[in-house]
Amino acid sequence: MPNIRQQEKRVRQASRQRLENLRWRSTAKTLMRRLQEAAEKGDAATVATSHRELVSWLDKAASRGSLHKNTAARRKAQAARIAAGTPAAK
Repeated sequence: MPNIRQQEKRVRQASRQRLENLRWRSTAKTLMRRLQEAAEKGDAATVATSHRELVSWLDKAASRGSLHKNTAARRKAQAARIAAGTPAAK
């Protein structure tokens, strides 16, 4: 345990930030799974909606630092391949 007040504060902040980042990453994975499921069913309207929602979420997560910008770009490219109907690398 830290002995200095500022270090104690940083531990508290890091704990909160870790949980918030986990929420952003977990939701991104859930949205990707929903997009894959919609693509497997073949529902074009649901695929378009899911893709738009996922891309928006990834952009927000990257802008706030929860995801690295290259990770977000890679996942957006994977989502575009899924939405287009071509098999994406798993």
